[in-house]
Amino acid sequence: MMNAADTLKKFGLEQAFCGIYRDPEKNILRLLDWADRFADEYFISQRRTIREAVTDPAHPYNQYIKHIIADVDPNVTRTLAVNFFIKAVLIGWWREEELRQKYQCNIPWAILLEPTSVCNLHCTGCWAANYGNRLDLTYDEINDIIRQGKSLGVYFYAYTGGEPLARRQDLIRLCEEHFDCVFLCFTNATLIDESFADEMLRVGNFVPAISLEGFEAATNSRRGNGTYRKVMDALKLLQHKKLVYGISSCYTRANYESITSKEYLDFIREIGAYFIWYFHYMPVGNDAVPQLMPTPAQRRGVYERIRRYRAENPLFAMDFQNDAEYVGGCIAGGRRYLHINANGDINPCTFVHYSDSNIREKTLLDALRSPMLMAYHDRQPFDENMLRPCPMLENPEELYAMVNVCRAHSTDWQSPEKVADLYAKCEPYSREWAPVAEKIWTASLQNSPK
Repeated sequence: MMNAADTLKKFGLEQAFCGIYRDPEKNILRLLDWADRFADEYFISQRRTIREAVTDPAHPYNQYIKHIIADVDPNVTRTLAVNFFIKAVLIGWWREEELRQKYQCNIPWAILLEPTSVCNLHCTGCWAANYGNRLDLTYDEINDIIRQGKSLGVYFYAYTGGEPLARRQDLIRLCEEHFDCVFLCFTNATLIDESFADEMLRVGNFVPAISLEGFEAATNSRRGNGTYRKVMDALKLLQHKKLVYGISSCYTRANYESITSKEYLDFIREIGAYFIWYFHYMPVGNDAVPQLMPTPAQRRGVYERIRRYRAENPLFAMDFQNDAEYVGGCIAGGRRYLHINANGDINPCTFVHYSDSNIREKTLLDALRSPMLMAYHDRQPFDENMLRPCPMLENPEELYAMVNVCRAHSTDWQSPEKVADLYAKCEPYSREWAPVAEKIWTASLQNSPK
């Protein structure tokens, strides 16, 4: 429940949005002035960047802002802006900081949930496929997780799977129940039809992140013949309905060149996406293929290509592994997010399948104070070099130690992976990447503004 100050903030922003479509530049600047008063020392650089984009017609993201105003349904824009900027960023962040001090543990900004392990596809290399199709969090369990999260200040929730849209009716009910939250959904998009798009439009707080492996041949090769065409049909539908949507892509040694090319990123813009989220291939699971991990030279190429592109083009591109400097290193273990799988196991990260807690046995707060998540809290950051943030991929000795000391167990119930085996896959990569990361990071520090 919002207190009086929260209500005043929300009301002020919603009133400002009533006039934003009449005079976008003037009213966005009014919103930024409002944010400056309430945000204080938080998100200074982000607010400065938005102000520059609004006031400078030559700024690449000036067109991005105009794209949102012109091409997104106004109710969706208002709902997402209020829920994200007011609830999740401003009100939520302060609440989380307060509780971090009170309990001396991590409090997440976002929670990633698996509603189900069911999936209508069987994609090559996907560990979720190995979990089987018999696991589900009930509606009441998901609802309770969100209620617990909101009491801690968490207003941003993401779904993964399995295929979350196998539970699409429940997900819409949760959007209605928690109309003050933002819900992001990683999905293969093949279950998005006009009826569901209309439901997304009605609730306004549900954003799909659609998986693509590249162009048609690459996507069909991993996800099955005909999948690419279904994805394109879904994207056209979302664009027609004036919804917010984005793309999720995983880069590997095999697809690195095409998936980070200007041609691919231009294509993402052309299909109307508002963001692309890049993930580094992780060798998770007994059936993983370590040879698919990018080489050091390829990962450096990803770092350089994405940064160059987003500095010049209006597309919000995020690189989960290479952008750690913007969030102070590893965000897992509840520092900024955690993962709850379809069996209720609370994992530090979507890529780290080891746990000592289950949401059916512990409250969310108790899990955050469990040995495994406290080990994350006490050890973060795992490296001062922000290009080596992860305790699994770049510092595998850290995860090996935490799992053993905390006696955490594998949460892959069909084919449990020994942490020693995961360490053996990641250690050579870590060793090879370290000198390259050091060179890039040193140069970055030297070139950063003083």
